[in-house]
Amino acid sequence: MSELSVDLTWNRKESELLPGKFSSEHEVSYNVNFKVTADTAPDWGGSSSNTNPEQALAASLSSCHMMTFLALAAKTKWPVSSYNDHAVGHLGKNSKKQMVVNRIDLNPVVSFDAGFEVSSDELDKMHDRAHRYCFIANTLDSEVEVSINI
Repeated sequence: MSELSVDLTWNRKESELLPGKFSSEHEVSYNVNFKVTADTAPDWGGSSSNTNPEQALAASLSSCHMMTFLALAAKTKWPVSSYNDHAVGHLGKNSKKQMVVNRIDLNPVVSFDAGFEVSSDELDKMHDRAHRYCFIANTLDSEVEVSINI
């Protein structure tokens, strides 16, 4: 099986590491060409100009769902011309009262070449298949809501 890695680097900016008084800003390197500055979510003191792990999780799911959808669409010869999504991760507590991403909403909008049409039922079924085959979705234990917009 494949191994996929990232590198994470954090350095303390303050003179001491004190509870609630340190920056969690760090860098995540996906490869030599792609680095992201990450932080805690703004509600937890992070900068809104940085990404956070919860956003990255929603992005991973959205990306995986899209790539799976496109692979399935290609196999069925659906001429997809564009795909857009607005993914939203929701923070809350699980049954053990631990903070978790307890739901991720996907809101994909798919466009096709002129003259091609599918019913909303067919589109729903394709998104359902994409969700069932998505590696990230199969890894998560939280609820995923796919709201299809036509």
